[in-house]
Amino acid sequence: MHSTLLYGTRVESDRPLFATNTDLAPHYCLSLFECQCDEQFNDLDIKTPFYSSHGRELMYYSNRDFGQGISGQPWRFEVQNVVNFYWVSGEKTIYYTLEKEGNNELLNFWFTHIFLPVYFTLENKYDFLHAGAVEIAGKPVLFIAPSTGGKSTMTDYFIRQGHGLVSDDKVATYIKDGQFIAVPSHPHHRPYRRFEDLGYRVDNMFSHTLPIHAFYELEVNDEGADITITEIQGFKKFEILLPNYLFSFSYLKAQRLKYLTDMVNNIPLYQVKRPWDMDRLGDVHDAITQHSSQLSKDGKI
Repeated sequence: MHSTLLYGTRVESDRPLFATNTDLAPHYCLSLFECQCDEQFNDLDIKTPFYSSHGRELMYYSNRDFGQGISGQPWRFEVQNVVNFYWVSGEKTIYYTLEKEGNNELLNFWFTHIFLPVYFTLENKYDFLHAGAVEIAGKPVLFIAPSTGGKSTMTDYFIRQGHGLVSDDKVATYIKDGQFIAVPSHPHHRPYRRFEDLGYRVDNMFSHTLPIHAFYELEVNDEGADITITEIQGFKKFEILLPNYLFSFSYLKAQRLKYLTDMVNNIPLYQVKRPWDMDRLGDVHDAITQHSSQLSKDGKI
């Protein structure tokens, strides 16, 4: 039996995934086993397309129309030609079957990077944000940006300067005592585009679940321009964060509007304008680090 910690969850599996610090107290516990007999999942005749990812078609199957899982509901999540994941809502065991192109490496990738975030959303455990996240002075900060907007590059630079990684690009969050908590994901970062690749191993993984300190939206400025950090307020915060809320399932719309509204009202958001210049990354790092360190608990300088 193999054990690893992913998204604050201890996963016991029949195949090795990858080594993590399993001494920490988990929020949840799951098991991952190869499915030897899938009779309970035979009659899943309601098919719902998810989306295409990493060159694969993804599909849900169940015995009722798509929506939040109810206790006892069986599910199948299909990754075209690679793997099927099976589970029953409310239970703690996930099963898998490898398809013709499946192997241990691809099982690790799809289970960690795609399936678990989807599973935790359907089981109403976490809400996920599309962001890179690192710690600054022991506090989680999140970088958001459009696709190819520099989020991964910025996260990578902070990691290489010794900051702990919280999450590569999917940040699990939940509310505790009125605060929005960021959960460390898995010890990999991918600052490049390559299909079905978790990225390079990050040994300096942040190991604490703590309140989100601040959001930094990355914007490109003119070459040679100064680096500026400006607080965003009002409805503009909502407009910026909404596209970065992962898995926009229709049944979650009302719940998510409330969650995001509360988040906007409780966590400061700053726009970082910086020149698109790799040689200036050090200056941007220093500006964000200094700014974050000066924030008080209520998000004020």
